[in-house]
Amino acid sequence: MYEANPMAFIVEQAGGMATNGVQRILELQPTKLHERVAVFMGSKNEVMRATRYHEG
Repeated sequence: MYEANPMAFIVEQAGGMATNGVQRILELQPTKLHERVAVFMGSKNEVMRATRYHEG
C-alpha cells in the first residue's frame, strides 16, 4: 500500500485510473504496515477493461 498509494495519486492526476480490480487504490484503508494489494494502473479505458475481465 505504501508504494501503490503515491503511484495511484500520480496516475489519477495525469488523467488515468488506479484500482485493485474492485475499488480505487486511494479509497483503500490499510490495516497493517506491509499490506499487499492488487494494482491496475493506466489509462481509464484500459483499467476499466481489465476490471471488467475480473468481475465475477
